[in-house]
Amino acid sequence: MQLVDLFLLEVDLILLEGGSFSFCYICSATMSSSFSRSVSSRLTPRSVSSPRVSAHRKWWVAQGPSFSNLAVIFCLVSVILVAGCMFYLYAFRHFGRGRLVSGFFDESDVCNVFDGSWVPDDSYYPLYNSTKCPFAERGFNCFANGRQDMNYLKWRWKPRRCYIPEFDAREILERLRGKRVVFVGDSMSRTQWESLICMLMTGVQDPNTVYEVNGNNISKTIRFLGVKFQTFNLTVEFFRSVFLVQQGLPPKHGPRRVRMTLKLDKMDDINHKWIDSDVLIFNSGHWWTPTKLFDMGCYFQTGGALKLGMSINSAFRVALGTWASWVETMVNTNRTHVFFRTFEPSHWSGLNQTACEVTEQPLSVAKADDRSEFADIIAMVVGNMTVPVTVLNVTLMGAFRSDAHIGTWSHPSSILDCSHWCLPGVPDAWNELVFSYPLTNRWKRRGR
Repeated sequence: MQLVDLFLLEVDLILLEGGSFSFCYICSATMSSSFSRSVSSRLTPRSVSSPRVSAHRKWWVAQGPSFSNLAVIFCLVSVILVAGCMFYLYAFRHFGRGRLVSGFFDESDVCNVFDGSWVPDDSYYPLYNSTKCPFAERGFNCFANGRQDMNYLKWRWKPRRCYIPEFDAREILERLRGKRVVFVGDSMSRTQWESLICMLMTGVQDPNTVYEVNGNNISKTIRFLGVKFQTFNLTVEFFRSVFLVQQGLPPKHGPRRVRMTLKLDKMDDINHKWIDSDVLIFNSGHWWTPTKLFDMGCYFQTGGALKLGMSINSAFRVALGTWASWVETMVNTNRTHVFFRTFEPSHWSGLNQTACEVTEQPLSVAKADDRSEFADIIAMVVGNMTVPVTVLNVTLMGAFRSDAHIGTWSHPSSILDCSHWCLPGVPDAWNELVFSYPLTNRWKRRGR
């Protein structure tokens, strides 16, 4: 008898002793419950009934595999497939996301600085006075625009398991001597840019040595703003690129409703100006909405072809892929530390999300419009990159701070704003984390 027949005979004898039902039932239950937990809650366990045992079983073994034999083999193969799927999902979620924030989770002594809470601290905060900072936009200066309560200025972000030193402007300026810091993105990026300049100004002896390189006033309409710290030969620059990819005219003979396009496979035409920086911080997301795209006649385009049916999430994914390829091919990451900041949550309320009620204290539970689908896309794209990129996962930080939005204290006062932040405020914490990174040797755990 051939070896395979002997093997099947042994298996068959086990089945004759009643092992078929228990083994196959366990296989089926294991397979179903594993898929239920890891893949879809819609799958339910299925039981496999015990096959009947023929009195002439040995004849079936000699001639070919029986139903019971096939059931055992099927169960074994199913278990292997389920184990493979579970390993893939685990690897994607954990190893892939480990690269999401390079330097956070890929080493045992590196901690997640974005896991924490806001604690009151009136001994050190606010870090600066916006009124005395010539680079703070009037529209972000809530105190100058009439806000009376001061509590929103006196909160510090405290990571649960990390040591983050106090922001020492003079020490940071020395470490940034001769370097170039570049912010690229929308108005949220400009807010962080203004915040950093005001924070660094507190370490400057002569304010006259700090100036905008083109003599421009701070304005949301200018595509480039650069501030020079002459004593330290440091420039801190902002480039307005709300989508990161190229905006352009629609193809000829396109539908009338298409007035402009986003070329998802081409970077913004000013991208060459971002290269050769030492710190490069990106953000995008707030303009990826139907109101600012489709309602304005802006649709997506790839390879010269219009993609009228493409969803915003799909387009954002393609655009982020274009950005990732650009970073990998154009940026020298041995010199440039690249960051990508996640979506900053808003606190609009009401039936149509048009009401803006600024609270006096931070929320005890994080609650906001956080566009979590964008975070998943960023995780996927950055997780697949071949060069190190650090994601500033600030979404949770902002979700607590319903007290820190501009609200009615805007300029002009007719504008209601539950998206942008007051300065001083939440963006200061982002900068504290970014520029404590080299000081703490990649945000080590306490006691290390």
